[in-house]
Amino acid sequence: MIEIIPHGTIIDFLKYRRVTAIVSIVLIVLGMAFVAIRGINFGIDFAGGSLVHVRFAKETDTDAVRAAVSDSALASVDIQKLGGGGDEYLVRVPGTSDGHEDVTKQITSNLATAFGADGVEILRVESVGPRVGESLRERAILAVAFATLMMGIYIWARFEWRFGIGAGVALAHDVLLTTAALVVFGYEFDLTIVAALLSVVGYSVNDTVVISDRIRENMARDRRANMHELVNRSINETLSRTILTTGTTLFVVLALYLLGGTVINGFAFTLLVGFIVGTYSTVFIAGSVVLYFEERYPAAGRKVA
Repeated sequence: MIEIIPHGTIIDFLKYRRVTAIVSIVLIVLGMAFVAIRGINFGIDFAGGSLVHVRFAKETDTDAVRAAVSDSALASVDIQKLGGGGDEYLVRVPGTSDGHEDVTKQITSNLATAFGADGVEILRVESVGPRVGESLRERAILAVAFATLMMGIYIWARFEWRFGIGAGVALAHDVLLTTAALVVFGYEFDLTIVAALLSVVGYSVNDTVVISDRIRENMARDRRANMHELVNRSINETLSRTILTTGTTLFVVLALYLLGGTVINGFAFTLLVGFIVGTYSTVFIAGSVVLYFEERYPAAGRKVA
């Protein structure tokens, strides 16, 4: 049987906990500052507006599509080419008011007039009013925040309060860094991105549970063990499993990102960044937080260092 990490290997991850904490804090601060300056690019789902996904019988270009849908009432229209060819496009009109259904009809009518009824195929039409988009945006933020909080409470109840706080900090770390990466690379926030963020939360907490369970097992074997060595040994004992799980998952996500097309590109990118950051936080952040509180509020009979 091939071992990714040889049995008995001990890497002192906690030795670098202050360095990794500083790096994470700096990245989060810079990322949130970038978000504050640039702002989040909300999609139709959250900002409201209209979207038409079209396929042309012949290859065309963005300028031709824009000329076809240009109209005084559609001054802010956005055209996005999908895939490597020039036959599929997304036509967006953000922030339309109560007449958003009329806007989509106008877009489809203009395209049919310019390219002919047989020259264009309407694949998808979406319309979201501004009030509905604002409501969805608020619910999406609450969903991610609530999921993160409940995961921390679950680990708190299953293990100890130190583990719950460690898991909560690690999950918040993952969500904030992933969100910052999405803004830095200009991805649009929609419901699929929220679904990906929730998947990241679930994936990250799974690794945290595995390590926390191993820490609890080792604590039961030797209640007077040095806590620094015990946490570090537990991370090392689950390291092969973490690498194999993350590695195989990343292969699938990378394939989605490279080959899945523009429609799911943002979803795949969120998973790709979130899984990498989640693995990092599981190894370097969650255990470090547990040890931090153990040093200040040690349990009876335990050695910290």
